[in-house]
Amino acid sequence: MLRCLALTEAFLLAEEKHGWQTAGTWVVAIAAGAAVLYFGREFFVPIVFAVLMAVLFRPLVRWMEKARIPTAIGAAIVTLGLIGVILVAGWLMVTPVQHWLAAAPERFEAAQTKISQLRQPMKKMADVAQKLQHVTDDATSKPSGAPEPAPAPAESSSFTSSHLAGTTTKLIGEIVEVLVLMYLLLSTGRLFIQKLVKVIPLLRDKQVALNVVEESQGVVAKYLLVTATINAVQGTIIGLSLWWLGVPSPLIWGALTIVLEFVPYLGATVMVVLLSITAFATFDSMGRILAVPGVYLFITTLQNSVVSPYAYGNKLKLNPVAVLVGVLLWWFLWGTPGAFLAVPIVASVKVLADRVEDLKPIGEFLGE
Repeated sequence: MLRCLALTEAFLLAEEKHGWQTAGTWVVAIAAGAAVLYFGREFFVPIVFAVLMAVLFRPLVRWMEKARIPTAIGAAIVTLGLIGVILVAGWLMVTPVQHWLAAAPERFEAAQTKISQLRQPMKKMADVAQKLQHVTDDATSKPSGAPEPAPAPAESSSFTSSHLAGTTTKLIGEIVEVLVLMYLLLSTGRLFIQKLVKVIPLLRDKQVALNVVEESQGVVAKYLLVTATINAVQGTIIGLSLWWLGVPSPLIWGALTIVLEFVPYLGATVMVVLLSITAFATFDSMGRILAVPGVYLFITTLQNSVVSPYAYGNKLKLNPVAVLVGVLLWWFLWGTPGAFLAVPIVASVKVLADRVEDLKPIGEFLGE
């Protein structure tokens, strides 16, 4: 009996030790993977963007294949069409953006002045409280002849032309890289999926991998298409509303809405901050100042509460907390591009977790 108890205890200790070793291995693997993603973001980000674009436009190429158009030619048509759309959009936006950037320093300075005026009563109260504290506590008060610290030099809010030119050049290079990769992925059709299935040893794992890839493609394509449609309508409504309120450059605000709404929570936060600053710089009436971000919040809340749940359906119902954590995580790893890619990545991880038995707890957490 004692020997049985001793053997049982030894077995439990071995299992506990093995569990700790397994947990330690997972921690090391996750840390190593995060480091690779962080330091290799210049390599990974264009690839992920190209994969998402290929998933989005793959149905168009498939439709052309059914019309007996060769895959390579169909991919070229889609890629050239996308380049045309980018060029037209850039041509339409270049003049409003130039005017907005030229007026931005003056507007930000005007907004800062008005905000400083609103803070004057609070500043006076703080000065009075500080003086009372100095009077009642001589031990901690400054000597009467002590010089006041020099104010910190104000940082310039204007963009230098060299910095802007360097950013534009880098952005154009990244767009070209993404478009080339997208064309190659579209022109090769299902070659990547076939290679992936071929290198997997077990037949059961081959079927799981095929199901995961196909379902992920469907979920991501639907997310991108539905989100782009919703954002386009929302951006149009917000642009018209801001034009009606008299906000300068409504076309830019509509375009920013379309782009930033791809980033849950953070995109709306940036829009509210920028619109509030612009309203402070443009209007004197507090009612009109509050109306500008208020209109945006009302339209966005209505979209998130009524339109999105119906449009996305059950396949894209994700835990809001998991989405926010995912956005923050990928923003930390890959910066602004990571914030845009976060939701498709989280949705793909959920599809994988739902299909793999050992990862089902993760899928349960990511689901709504």
